[in-house]
Amino acid sequence: MNLSQNRRILLIDDTPAIHEDFRKILAPVAASSALAEVESALFGEVAPAPALGFELDSAYQGEEGLAIVRAARLRGLPYALAFVDMRMPPGWDGVQTIEHLWQDDPLLQIVICTAYADYSWDEVLARLDVGDRLLILKKPFDPIEVFQLANSLTVKWQMTQQAALKMAALESAVQARTVELSLANVALQAEMAERKHLESQLVQAEKLASIGQLAAGVAHEINNPIGFILSNLGTLDDYHQALLSMLAAYEGARPSIASPETVARLDRLGETLALDLCKEDMPVLMRETREGIVRVQRIVRDLRDFARVDSSQDWQWTNVHQGIDSTLAIVGAELRPRAEVVKEYGALPEIECLPSQINQVVMNLLVNAAQAMVGERGRITIRTGTEDDRVWIEVADTGGGIARENLSRIFDPFFTTKPVGQGRGLGLSLSYGIVQKHRGRIDVRSEIGQGSSFRIVLPVRQPAAA
Repeated sequence: MNLSQNRRILLIDDTPAIHEDFRKILAPVAASSALAEVESALFGEVAPAPALGFELDSAYQGEEGLAIVRAARLRGLPYALAFVDMRMPPGWDGVQTIEHLWQDDPLLQIVICTAYADYSWDEVLARLDVGDRLLILKKPFDPIEVFQLANSLTVKWQMTQQAALKMAALESAVQARTVELSLANVALQAEMAERKHLESQLVQAEKLASIGQLAAGVAHEINNPIGFILSNLGTLDDYHQALLSMLAAYEGARPSIASPETVARLDRLGETLALDLCKEDMPVLMRETREGIVRVQRIVRDLRDFARVDSSQDWQWTNVHQGIDSTLAIVGAELRPRAEVVKEYGALPEIECLPSQINQVVMNLLVNAAQAMVGERGRITIRTGTEDDRVWIEVADTGGGIARENLSRIFDPFFTTKPVGQGRGLGLSLSYGIVQKHRGRIDVRSEIGQGSSFRIVLPVRQPAAA
């Protein structure tokens, strides 16, 4: 089986129109290839190579989808990705279908397609061992979002397979060469370089898996304020028309205002149109509209400040607190259910650094702190301060703590104390490398049952050699 070419996708949905829509998005290659061949025959030009598409198969019930997945796996042609509808009466629903699919093929990437809240996300997590194999696509979906999800997740499946095969081969080679370590130093260096390459592949796979979730989260946060802005503007327009009608009536009746009948008619019209209510509601609607716009601007600004997509990779002077606040805005949804976040900021100067990389380190420490919470909701404290010509950032949690025998290994690549499927052991390793690159250090204190504290110490100014 050629892992690098696996773009096989299965769509499980009981609505034929959905299958046709997916086919137009993911498998339009045949029509364009035929047109290219006709052009080549007519004009004698060499037809360009067709764009790489997807091989899309269809199932209309969960049971049928399971049979197709099982048969494909037995033929050595497994599917990389399945789009699964949540409601498919009278057979299995989406969660039941996914349970059976993963029992047969645990490596299958899955996207749930739903327009209903049949299950809460907590219920889905309780029933499925999700890991990093499951995303949600809300209906009605956007064709670009479907294509990006398909492309990212099939590439992630491919890279995960390649990395797993190479890692198995690497571990076998290391064990065999341990016996002759003194005679195989050169070979050992090559194995270490290969391991570094695999690490970069796994990091890229994790980034690809997070693209769909980040895009969905951003779209959700932006669509909510835009929705009520449009709604309020529509209501304001109705009120505006009502006010114009009332004013026109008053102006037309002004010459004959002495007529009791006209006065009575105008009074009735004012009551019918609720002119006082219109005047009262208009300032409120304008304020809500303004708040919605500010909220959209804040979300976009936080994303930009976190990733620094509008800046180069050059060293630059940066406000540390602004970077921490932007990072908190990005990961806040994951932190809030697990812990209260307390900020104890000291007075800090701007520092010379690579801002997006420092933000990445802070994010890794915050996410690790949240995941360390066991049982009841805990507390994460972020402190900052200075010492001589250096600044420090501290992330402390009230979680379960780290065993003493593991403290010396937590920065090793691929070392993790999390359950299988919940971590690859790369976050702290990458953070350590970033801090070393900045000529800084990471200190850690931890006790079982008392929590952990990670302190990043960074120079204010980088040496010229950096």
